[in-house]
Amino acid sequence: MIKILIADDQQLVRESLMIVLNAQENFEVTSIVENGYLALQAIKEEKPDVVLMDIRMPKLDGVQCTKMIKERYPDIKIIILTTFDDDDYIFNALKNGASGYLLKGTSTEDLCKAINTVYSGQSMINPDVASKVVKLFSKLANASVQIDIDESIVKSITNSEWKIIHQIEKGLSNKEIANELNLSEGTVRNYLSSILDKLELRDRTQLAIWAVQKRLFDRT
Repeated sequence: MIKILIADDQQLVRESLMIVLNAQENFEVTSIVENGYLALQAIKEEKPDVVLMDIRMPKLDGVQCTKMIKERYPDIKIIILTTFDDDDYIFNALKNGASGYLLKGTSTEDLCKAINTVYSGQSMINPDVASKVVKLFSKLANASVQIDIDESIVKSITNSEWKIIHQIEKGLSNKEIANELNLSEGTVRNYLSSILDKLELRDRTQLAIWAVQKRLFDRT
């Protein structure tokens, strides 16, 4: 059973999401709250697996709340759920550790898929904002966020692993990578897990940022 907390300042949204998700046999909504401070209190008591987080909330917004949650409870997965596909929001939410970014209005099927995806340790980005995320990786590569990996470790990456890395840099999902490289999704997941362990990176977001940084550096 995946335990879910919903943080949104609109009562109708909170209650609608709760009804939809509680109707799924493997989901349990532990609580619904209206701002980031209440979310932190609820998390301390209930330890949910996944948080659906609105961006714009009173008292403590979703970006700052995401940062605080990940600092205190790094294993909790956070999906940013909002009507705002603004670059700065995407940038800061992902930088602070969000595992997914979905626009409100996403279908029930896609929302459930996103929850299962981030719960399993992967990232989930709404197709409507995926292209923005790829551009943001380039911004991050030139910004103060720098991911350094020892060159001896980089040299140990195989040609097959580099193929996976290059696809992740483009923002492709595991399914898309599998289709592109004629592999099974399970094989792609295994490659990704091995790459992250080898490079000592947290997730595919960090991997994509590092890949962009390295590509730009190698061109200079």
